[in-house]
Amino acid sequence: MEILLTSLTASLTELREPNKVIAKAGNNPVAILNRNEAIGYFVPKSAVSNIEIKPISDEQVGTFLRDDLHEISHVLEYLKDK
Repeated sequence: MEILLTSLTASLTELREPNKVIAKAGNNPVAILNRNEAIGYFVPKSAVSNIEIKPISDEQVGTFLRDDLHEISHVLEYLKDK
């Protein structure tokens, strides 16, 4: 079973009318499905335009890798073959 990173989905057919997908998405990403398999994500500009980027220290990176890496292991597994 595939884990989707969002609760919103759209088919390739729906993506032919991107304005409707954008309206449906609001400020959230949308998983694009082809025959019920996620092939990508559509992320509206409004979903990332107000993200504040702050640099982190080497210590914070080490803490994340030690304590939280298991939480994103499914993402890393997915990206391994890409």
